[in-house]
Amino acid sequence: MKKKDEVVERILWSIALPGFAQILNGKLFKGILFIALEFMINVNSHFNEIIRLSFIGKIDASITQANYQWLMFYPCVYFLAMWDAIKDAGGGKEPYSYLPFVFSACFVTIGIIYSSKITLFGIMLGTVWFPMICVIPGLIIGFSLKTIIKKRVYN
Repeated sequence: MKKKDEVVERILWSIALPGFAQILNGKLFKGILFIALEFMINVNSHFNEIIRLSFIGKIDASITQANYQWLMFYPCVYFLAMWDAIKDAGGGKEPYSYLPFVFSACFVTIGIIYSSKITLFGIMLGTVWFPMICVIPGLIIGFSLKTIIKKRVYN
């Protein structure tokens, strides 16, 4: 398999479940650790129930069900696992390529904090949809900063 294809495969596996890509990369300890962290956070935050309730439109119930103290750990573990998987697969060698992951984790965490208060066009988005939307500014800022820093440092 080509290196670029491996990197894409690893990020897709990491999106599906943090830790799987590490196992594919031969990093068993890290993979098992990420899976254990994901499982622990998922169970204690009631994340699967939050997702289920959000998908059937019961946003208020999903907000009530959420354990925010646990849920706020999820973005950091999730994006760290993605970055680590890409790095171990041979991607991410470009300087500052971690910035989109860092900023996405920050923005999603902030999105979780404010998710029970934010509405979009009068619609409450809740603890699943609003943090997912917060990935977009995280990626935009992360990629923009990476580009700006690279131009200033390497030019």
